[in-house]
Formats: sequence, C-alpha cells, structure tokens
Amino acid sequence: MTDHTHDQHTTTANGTAADSATEGAAHVRALAVVVLAAGQGTRMKSSMPKLLHPLAGVPILGHVLATARALSAEHVVTVVRHERDRIAAVVQEELPESVVVDQDDTPGTGRAVEQAVSALPDDFAGDVLVVNGDVPLLDSETLGQLLARHRAGTAAATILSAVLDDATGYGRVVRAADGSVSAIVEQKDAGESELAITEINAGVYVFSVAGLREQLASLTTENAQGEKYVTDLVGLLRGAGHEVHAVPVSQPWAVEGVNDRAQLARQAARLNALIIRKWQLAGVTVQDPSTTWIDMGVTLAQDVTIKPGTQLLGATVVETGATIGPDTTLVDCEIGEDAEVRRTDGTLAVVGAGATVGPFAYLRPGTLLGAAGKIGTFVETKNAEIGARSKVPHLSYVGDATIGEGANIGAGTIFANYDGVNKHSTVVGDEVRTGSHNVFVAPVRIGDGAYTGAGTVVRKDVPSGSLAISVAPQRNLEGWTVANRPGSAAATAAEASEPIDPTD
Repeated sequence: MTDHTHDQHTTTANGTAADSATEGAAHVRALAVVVLAAGQGTRMKSSMPKLLHPLAGVPILGHVLATARALSAEHVVTVVRHERDRIAAVVQEELPESVVVDQDDTPGTGRAVEQAVSALPDDFAGDVLVVNGDVPLLDSETLGQLLARHRAGTAAATILSAVLDDATGYGRVVRAADGSVSAIVEQKDAGESELAITEINAGVYVFSVAGLREQLASLTTENAQGEKYVTDLVGLLRGAGHEVHAVPVSQPWAVEGVNDRAQLARQAARLNALIIRKWQLAGVTVQDPSTTWIDMGVTLAQDVTIKPGTQLLGATVVETGATIGPDTTLVDCEIGEDAEVRRTDGTLAVVGAGATVGPFAYLRPGTLLGAAGKIGTFVETKNAEIGARSKVPHLSYVGDATIGEGANIGAGTIFANYDGVNKHSTVVGDEVRTGSHNVFVAPVRIGDGAYTGAGTVVRKDVPSGSLAISVAPQRNLEGWTVANRPGSAAATAAEASEPIDPTD
C-alpha cells in the first residue's frame, strides 16, 4: 500500500486557511469521495491502462486514492469499467477500504456518479466529493479548502476551477452577476463571448447529497455524445433554484489530468520538483535537481548528498551523511551512514555504514556489503554477503557467496556458481587474501586466514591458514614466431631483437 498524503504538494484552492468555524463544520458533516476511474484512456496509446502508469513510483490512480485517504472520508467509492480487474486490484492495494462500483453500459461521468451515489448508505446525509482518477497532483490541502468553502455557504454544489492563459478545449465556467456559477459550457457549444472566458472547469465537484440525489434522476443522454454528463448537474441545480459556486485553484497545474505520454512526463517533472524541494528543506543536498529523480517511497536522512544523474527509486533508504552519485540508480536499496555509492546500478541491495561502492558497480538483489567494506570498479554481485571491512576492489563477479570480515578478493576473480543446472555457494572466511584472476568453482570453502595464488582455480576446500595454488609448468617454444609466422611484423621484430638475459 502506498503510504503518503501528498504533503509535498503546496497548492491550495484559494490561498487562504479555513476559519475555525468552518473547520468545526467540517468535523460535523460526513464526507463521501467518488473517484472516477472508468475511462479507457485511448490517448495514452498503451496496453497498460492509463491510470496504472507510474508517477514517482506510484500509479496515477494511487496518487488520487492517497489524497482521498488523507481526507478521512467516511466512504470512498471508485467507479471502474475498462480493464476493470486490473484497476480494481490497484484500488484494493492502495485503498482497500474503497468500495468498487462497476459502471454499466450507459456512458458518461454523470452515470458514473449516479451509480456511485447509489452505493452509499441510504441514510448518508453529508457531502459528496467527485474527483477524476487521472489528476495525480491534486492534493488534500486543495480539496480541504474546496470543502471548507462549500460548507461555509449554502450552495448545493461547489466546483473547482482554474484560470488559464489559453482555455482552448476546456469547458468554460460562466458566472452570474453575483459571482455564482450559472453554467458550464463546453468548448464545442460555446459562443463568442463564452470562448473569451479563461476560467475553466477542473472536473472536481462537491455536492450536498440531497440536491445531488434529486437531480441525478434528471440526467439524460440527449446530447451529441449520447452520454450522461456530470457537468449537466450544474444547470439542473440552477434550474431547481439552487446556488452553485466555483473556487479557482492558485496553481492550475494541480488540476491537470494525464491523458497522454506528454502530459505524464510534464506532471512527473512537476511532482519530482516538489519531492526534491521537500528533501532539500529537510536537510538533503541535491546538487542538480534537473537530473535527479526521487520516488515517493524513498526515505532520506539529514546531510545526505545526492550528486547529478541520480535516481532513487522504490523504497530506497539513505542514512545520514551518505553520498549517492553521480550517475547512480538505486531501487529498493538501503544505504548506511557515511557510505558512498558512485556510478552504480543497484536493486534490493544493502550497503553498510562507511562502505564504498563503485564506480561502475552492479549490485543485484541479495547483495549485502558490511560496514567499511568495498565493492569497486566493474564488480557485479548477486546473493552475496560481504563482511565488514572486506573488499572486492575490481573486475570481479561475486554470486551466491558469503565472504567473512577483513577479506580481500583479488582483481578479476570469478565465483563460478552455476554448473549448468543448479546454483551453488562459495564461503570465504575472515581475513582471506585471494590472488588476481582466481576462479572459485562452487561449492567450495576458503578457510579463515587462507591465501590463494594468482591464477588459481579453486575446486576443493582450502583449510584455514593455507596457501592454495594451481601451477602448471611454463613452456617456452623457442623460435615459434619466426617458424610459424614468417614475414610477419612480429617475426621481423623477433629476429631483430636482442636475446633476453634472465639475470637482468
């Protein structure tokens, strides 16, 4: 389950705090939140449902459900249709207390609201907040302001609006002389004077449930699209003598929906900027925010330094004083105090306090590096437990291995863990020193304090304190190059060279 309340979002509906009387009213009146998640999202052009595309490590819909949770609503109803089972599974994961309602064959947002309201208890007498499932940056503070404004007055509905420099394509909010909303006019139906309006409908509504239930029965599909529109409720409420108000947001991007990949990237960048700012204000140094990406589930301590080109993803945790980057990607990793991880790709790995990793290291799942240990340049590890102060400095593969404390693994060492059918483990003891270009053919054990010579292939256990070597006599075939490569540059050089004096 995603456990966040969008604290990093800083937009508010009207830029002012609700007064104490309004806050008191908010505690008295019950709230139901309706999340509209039935749309097909064809503009995303993806086999994945639009609402399941990730944003800072959380599905788009997950952000909206987290905001609904933050409002402490008595009821949350999520309306689904397209890719019903996949969407419902995410709802269950992110907000299991939400009721899932299937929209029937009657299309339109109005029909979705109608079915959601019918799923509420008959005696529910509070307010119904309607939000779209594709608006991930809409935060609980903004919605709290909207609710406060609605509850402070006598309107049957209060809508969230935004003022745009270019309102093309959006429904316009038409206000009466007293400032209330008289209608919402879609772009295709707007006249010249209405097209000049820059205040648009953001698609977020608060209804007093009594008026809502009364007017839902009057919605029809008698329009060009053959759908029941939630926006038609504004006109119906006005026609029945009710007031409708609109509250503009201070930051229009907070109500921007995600309909295609371009909008997804734009909202991802905005959310990432908010996340980075939150961590900067909490005492984290981010040297280049433009090349740094941090997921919602990441936890950073004070005095962490993040260098350019770094991605911290999933549930990664970085402790005090650690330095990450540059050019590093960590997914679901734990990095200890004062550790340094440079130019590294890591997933499900643990790096101890004061340890160093990289550059150009690859930490696969199951890597555990002890305190003050080292995984160096061009080293790959997998299911490897490397003890405190132990070092794997360069050009090695360590898979399915346990290395004790204070050991040093020579350059170019391979832990041969796979026999073509099964994986096997290697155990290296404390204070072991292995030579360069070793191969440990698992299963094998290297005892405490043992040494291995350069080029050794270890096929059987090495007792503690022993030196393991596998040496074949070197043979020099004199005159081989001249005899077998006559006329070559090598043969010419060999013929012109002086003999090697072994005493030199």
